[in-house]
Amino acid sequence: MKVVIVDDHPLVRRGLTSILSLEESMEILGEATNSSEALNLFSTTKPDLALVNLRLGSESGLDLIINAIEQGATCKFVVLTSSMQKEDFNRAKEIGVQGYVLKEALPEELLHALQIINIGRKYYDPGVLDLIMKSSDSFEEDGHLKQLTPKEKEVLIEIGKGHSNKEISKILHITECTVKKHVSQIFAKLNLTDRTKAALYANAKGLVTYVVH
Repeated sequence: MKVVIVDDHPLVRRGLTSILSLEESMEILGEATNSSEALNLFSTTKPDLALVNLRLGSESGLDLIINAIEQGATCKFVVLTSSMQKEDFNRAKEIGVQGYVLKEALPEELLHALQIINIGRKYYDPGVLDLIMKSSDSFEEDGHLKQLTPKEKEVLIEIGKGHSNKEISKILHITECTVKKHVSQIFAKLNLTDRTKAALYANAKGLVTYVVH
């Protein structure tokens, strides 16, 4: 996996380089300290993944990611942050970042996150998910688990584990079309709007332990 690092703090860049160097499958192509440098780096190196600080001095890492995508960048984006603000996480999720990792994460947690992301899944730091689940009262109001059929509950559990519809169809031995119907019913019955909220719901209700999706 070819990686670039975008962070305005030299010590953070050095620390990330040291951590990523522990993994033989990862190659660091370069570093950038601001949006201009980053856009040039994306264009010249064509990385598989970019680690981007949420805040780059006076600039926004999320704005950088939006600009990079608009300019044709195809790499996966992982936001590194010390922010526990729900608004920051929601915006990152909305623009489609593949990962959201707190800077307090252990080295092995970061490496695990990148490996998960590299195989096509998304990873949201458990610390952020804890905050969202604790700050949201909506899960208590969204509906009741008993409304779900046994099969819908099984599908919800697999969503909570981060599995796609195709993966769920293989696990539960049903067609992908049937999975989609179950997912629609789950959203309707629990008043949920997307898979992330469904995964959070499954975790909040104790159906699974922590979302990696």
